[in-house]
Amino acid sequence: MFVLSKFSDLVRIEPSKFSKSTEEALEDEINAKYANKVVQDVGLCLCLFDILEVGDGLIRHGDGSAYINTVFRLIVFRPFVGEVLVGWISSCSEEGIRVRMDFFDDIFIPKENLFEGCIFVPSEQAWVWRTEHDLYLDTNEKIRFKVEQEIFTDQSPQGPKNILAEEGNNGDENAQQQMLLQGGSVQNIAPPYSLVVSCQTYGMGLVTWWD
Repeated sequence: MFVLSKFSDLVRIEPSKFSKSTEEALEDEINAKYANKVVQDVGLCLCLFDILEVGDGLIRHGDGSAYINTVFRLIVFRPFVGEVLVGWISSCSEEGIRVRMDFFDDIFIPKENLFEGCIFVPSEQAWVWRTEHDLYLDTNEKIRFKVEQEIFTDQSPQGPKNILAEEGNNGDENAQQQMLLQGGSVQNIAPPYSLVVSCQTYGMGLVTWWD
């Protein structure tokens, strides 16, 4: 679920932070820049793990800040396909179930990835697994699931024409790639990193079912 990823970056230290030690100032700046941020094809960065190399600081003319080439490692959330995780159901709809973890919310169980025999009950806003006894998948229940797919979405700024073209090329009802047209401008609403997971094998589903 968690991996260490190596980064190299030119870190800027403002003059107001020169009173701190170099390592403390670098740690603060690296965490401010990367913590809780998604790096494309890397994962969700959580925090700094350690600093491996620190170059000489250079001060640019007219700036006053120090710029230091730094090599460091970050703790990154990036579960592998097939990994089993535990979270909580945040909402249910006819399309499936949305799941959250303590630090990550973009997890989705499509209806086809639920147990055979599961049906959605609109009046309850919940999914029910029809077995000998009805087993409910309710909001805020603790659920165990398996990772099936990870999706990275490039959120670099794009012109309206490029976004509309991308929308036209991906009109396959993939919820992770939807575009929303509002107020005369096009906005990409897909999260930068999301997981598609399943809940259809022994041991999956609500944790209380298997206790």
